[in-house]
Amino acid sequence: MQWKITATAVAVTATVGLLLTGCGSKTSSSSSSNAGNTTSKMASTQVLNWSENGQDITTLDPSLATDVISGTMISNSQEGLYRLGTNSKVTPGIATSTKVSKDKKTYTFTLRKNAKWSNGDQVTAKDFVYGWRRTVNPKTASQYAYLYSGIKNADKITAGKKKPATLGIKADGKYKLTVTLEKPMQYFKLLMGFVVFFPQNQHAVEKYGKEYGTSSSKMVYDGPFKMTGWKGTNSTWALVRNKNYWDKKHVYLTRINDQVVKSTTTAFNLFQSGKLDEATLSGQQVKNEKNNSKLVIRKSSRLNYLEFNQKKVKALANKKIRQAMSLTLNRKQLVSDVLGDGSVTPKGFVTSGLATDPTTGKDFATENTVTSSVTQDNAKAKKLWAAGLKELGKKKLTLTLTHDDTDQMKSLAEYVQGQLEKELPGLKVNSVTVPYKTRISREIAGNFQLVISAWQADFADPISDLGIMTSTNDYNFGKWTNSTYDQAIKTANSTTSTSKRWAALSKAEKTIGEDQGVAPLSQNVIAQMVNPKLKGLVYNTAGINYNFKSAYMAK
Repeated sequence: MQWKITATAVAVTATVGLLLTGCGSKTSSSSSSNAGNTTSKMASTQVLNWSENGQDITTLDPSLATDVISGTMISNSQEGLYRLGTNSKVTPGIATSTKVSKDKKTYTFTLRKNAKWSNGDQVTAKDFVYGWRRTVNPKTASQYAYLYSGIKNADKITAGKKKPATLGIKADGKYKLTVTLEKPMQYFKLLMGFVVFFPQNQHAVEKYGKEYGTSSSKMVYDGPFKMTGWKGTNSTWALVRNKNYWDKKHVYLTRINDQVVKSTTTAFNLFQSGKLDEATLSGQQVKNEKNNSKLVIRKSSRLNYLEFNQKKVKALANKKIRQAMSLTLNRKQLVSDVLGDGSVTPKGFVTSGLATDPTTGKDFATENTVTSSVTQDNAKAKKLWAAGLKELGKKKLTLTLTHDDTDQMKSLAEYVQGQLEKELPGLKVNSVTVPYKTRISREIAGNFQLVISAWQADFADPISDLGIMTSTNDYNFGKWTNSTYDQAIKTANSTTSTSKRWAALSKAEKTIGEDQGVAPLSQNVIAQMVNPKLKGLVYNTAGINYNFKSAYMAK
C-alpha cells in the first residue's frame, strides 16, 4: 500500500486489496477480541482515541485514494459488496448472496434493501455501476484502475479504446448486480471488499464536483462510521457511528477521535497521560517497553526500499551504480541498531511471510532471494562504483535523497545517506525531508532523484508486490524497465496453470533482484502501545490494517 496507477500489465488477481488481506495472509485481532461483544462487558462510554504515525489523509474519494491512511478511513466509513473480517474471512457487506456461473466468469450479486447512504438515499446496484465506470474512466485518472483488469473491457476502457459504459457490470433493477469477467479470477471476491470497488453516490459526486472527497463534508457514507472534522489539510478528525448503516446494532464505538502524530515520543507521552488509546513506537521506545503488557507487536507486509529515478537521472539507469549503492548497506545493522523496533531484514522485493509456493511449500521470499541484492560488500561496491562512473564519464555525483518526516523514515534516510557517502568516493547525498503527502506527490510527478518508498501488499500473493514494478505501472515511480520482468508478470497474469504462474513470479522476483531495480531496506512491523480495554479490533497484515466495525471499549 501506497497505491499505484497502471495499465493492463497487472491483472486483477494482482490486487486483492489494501482493504482485503488476501487468502493465507496472517490476520490477528487485538488482545481478547473474542471476549464477546455484549453490552454487559462494555464501558458506558464508547470512545476510542487513535493516532496515525505521521501520515495524513490525502482523499476520501474511493477512485483516487492511494495511501494506507486514506484507505483505512474510507474502508471504515464506506462499504462495498463485502467486508473482510477476522482471518480474512469474507463477511456480508452490501451483498446478501452471490451466484457464480460454472465457467466462473459471471457473478450475480443480490443486494440488501436496507442499505442507505448517510444522506438518506438507498444504496442500489446503479451506485456500483456508476462508481466502477467512474473509476475506470481515464478522465478520473484513478491510480488503482488497473485492478479492474480482467473485468470485461476494463483494459480497453483505461487505454481509451472503449467507453466506460461497456465495462462488464450491469444493474438488473435496484438490487441485483451482474459482473462479467474476461477470465476466471482467483481473488475476485476479495477484490470486492477493496475501496476502489465501492459504490459511489452519483448525486454526491455531481453535487460536489472537483471537491468530492476533499473534505469529510464533501462526501456521503454507507459504512459503519461517518467522517467528520477533516477539512482537507488538517491533522485531526473523527469517525462517528453512522445511524443509517444497515448493521448499526453491531457497531459499538460511538466515536473514534483520530490525529496525526509525527513524533513517536509525543505519541508515547499522550498514551501515558491517557489522551491516546494507541501509540506507535520507534526503536529505543520498543526496547524500553519490551516487558510492558500494553506493548503489541504486529507483523506487517510493508517494505521500505530505496528507489532510483532512472528516467530523470542518467547515472541511476546504470546497473553498476545501483548495485554499488545497495552493496554499501548493512541491513542487519540497519534493523537492529538504527531502527531497533522489531523490523526484519528483507530478502527481496516480496516480503517474507506473505505467501508460500504451492509447489514447494517454501516461503516465496526465502526461496527466491538474490543474496547480492540485500547484503553488504563494500569492496565490491567500490569496484562497481568506479566502473559505473567510468561508463558514465564522470568522477563524482551529487544526488538528493527525499524522505518522509516521520521518525522511522528520518532514521532510514540518515543511515542510507551516511553509508553512501562513506563508502562511495565522489558521491555527495543531500537529504530532503518532506511531509508524507508531499513525498507521495513528488513521487507521482517524478520530482525526485533518490527516494525512500514504502509498499504494503494488498493481499497475500507475490503479484501484489511484483505487479507494481512493471514498466507501465504508475507506482513504478523510478521508471525501472526490464523486458524480462515485464514478460514474467504478463505470463503470471495470463496462465491458468498454477505451476507456470509461480514459476513466472519467481522469475520476476529474481530479475528485479539481479538488476537491482530497487534497493530493499527493511521489512516493517508495527509496534504499538494499546489500551487493553480495546477489544474486537480486526488487524490484517496485508492491505488495510484496521477494521473498527466491531471494536469496543471494555469496562
